Amino acid sequence: MCGLVGFAGFAGHLPVGTEDTSLKEMTETLACRGPDASAVWAEGAAGLGHTRLATVDLVGGRQPLVLERDGRVVLVMAFTGEIYNHGRLRAEMTARGHRFDTRSDGEVVLQAFDAWGPEAAERLEGMFAYAAWEPEPKRLTLVRDRLGIKPLYCARTGEGVVFGSEPKAVLAHPAVPARLDLDGMRELLLSAHPMISTPGRSAFSGLDEIAPGTVSMFTPEGVRTRRYWSLTPVEHRDDLPTTITRVRSLLEGSVTRQMQADVPVSVLLSGGLDSSAIAALARPGAGPLHTLSVDLGSRASTQDAMERDPDGPYAELMVCHLNSSHRRVSLNARDLSDPARRARVGHLRDGLTLGDFDTSLLRLFTAVREHFPVTLAGDGADELFGGYRWFTPQATAAESFPWDSVLDRADLTQLLDPSLVASLDLPAHRADLYASAVTELDHLPGTTRAEAALRRASYLNLTRFLPCLLDRADRLSMGVGLEVRVPFLDHHLVEYVFNTPWAFKTFDGREKSLLRAAVTDLLPQPVLARRKSPYPVVRDPAYRAALTRQVGRLLADGGPATDLLDTGTVRRLLLDASGGHRFPREGLELVLDLDQWLRAHRPALQL
Repeated sequence: MCGLVGFAGFAGHLPVGTEDTSLKEMTETLACRGPDASAVWAEGAAGLGHTRLATVDLVGGRQPLVLERDGRVVLVMAFTGEIYNHGRLRAEMTARGHRFDTRSDGEVVLQAFDAWGPEAAERLEGMFAYAAWEPEPKRLTLVRDRLGIKPLYCARTGEGVVFGSEPKAVLAHPAVPARLDLDGMRELLLSAHPMISTPGRSAFSGLDEIAPGTVSMFTPEGVRTRRYWSLTPVEHRDDLPTTITRVRSLLEGSVTRQMQADVPVSVLLSGGLDSSAIAALARPGAGPLHTLSVDLGSRASTQDAMERDPDGPYAELMVCHLNSSHRRVSLNARDLSDPARRARVGHLRDGLTLGDFDTSLLRLFTAVREHFPVTLAGDGADELFGGYRWFTPQATAAESFPWDSVLDRADLTQLLDPSLVASLDLPAHRADLYASAVTELDHLPGTTRAEAALRRASYLNLTRFLPCLLDRADRLSMGVGLEVRVPFLDHHLVEYVFNTPWAFKTFDGREKSLLRAAVTDLLPQPVLARRKSPYPVVRDPAYRAALTRQVGRLLADGGPATDLLDTGTVRRLLLDASGGHRFPREGLELVLDLDQWLRAHRPALQL
């Protein structure tokens, strides 16, 4: 995995503020994404930078990639991600006369673009984002993978385009100021509470995200955007036994492809169905299977919607079952409430953090990276197979995002200045986002109302909820130079399962029946029978006590967030923080996270 940056000018010169140092400074902001190498290329009206985490062809995969013909540069590319069918594409293009100098998948993307132009994206299988610059006819093409696993952002200027893998890389260019307006504030708040992503948007005014499954082409005449992939309903013709077999085959193929690397690969193992299925299907070429898990202790302070049974016993059962080489990462309240850790997370994240969800995940990724540059994770299985508690007729029938009512989050906007809350009007904004999202999905003739509601819920989870989790995983993993691969998001598997009748997904009356049946011969019975358990959060009361002290100091000393807060309500929150409710804890985290985000990005406020 890597990071890319760049700019292109279309008015005969580069964007205002572009200097030799600009490209290097932009590239340096992504050093953590690519600790193994970095390089820049600049000529004429464009420049590209790249930082590399080497996982395939450790010697020959350096970038940016330059293609010359008759002594003239015809194509320059910076690529991030993994192409899992690069071997097959290499063979196909070799037969067509293309010559390869390396074994890297990046060179395959370069040659594929040379062969098929912007339409090359449809032929790639994997997680990826890339920028391709053609000096003639001065065309910049930005491409993102189908599910949006890998990020890519861009900002238009009067003279051209500035782009990069993360907002901070784009904002490092002098022509792109950091600004937070009302739309950005809405995106910032909703992406964390209650986790709603808006494709194509970022929290920064004038800074856009390339939407998943999209090709954007910038030329002197303007910009043209094309969706090359989307979730589309098709008739499912297989019976249940055939469907189970097909799911197993697709998942097995995905895991096998994603285990391929020239560096050691590990698997994150919680002991739940998703991660256990991945671990059971993983087959390293040599040596033992390497697994890791996180342990946050068992001290519970409340009985709430996030209650769960501990992962430890199930993870240990899987370790014995697979005979894997296992490492457990133990954390405590002091680790997770450490202001320095929160600041580190805030620096890495583009949006507000998810409290100890993020600090614990960063610590886990840090521990993984000490031994492994690559790890496999079970992200996407709940959204695809219907694992969440909001996949019910009641939740999916409501005219709102299905997780809204089930998560039952407190209204954290009451901590903000009342005039700001009125200007944001988040209820109306959420309603608009929902109305827009549901218009994207058509249904096949004859689809029942119940089936349509559940299919719609799956679509919303995959396109609005999952991106928040993918963004979180990308920033925190790449923040320590770790590549996280997600086999459940192989697009062939996603297309097939998305179009499977909901009755198949719950055929035995449980969540994720289809996945469970597909791997039933691989897992111990207790793991197969385990109920859905969310990612662990710390339960030690000392965690909330530490947050309370930190918010108290923030109010006493002042900070960037205080002008946006209703400080009277926040002080009342402190008085209630010793209670057993979830609201005080979430409120404390919001106050600290908002302040940290403003400190990290220092945007000009246009609220």
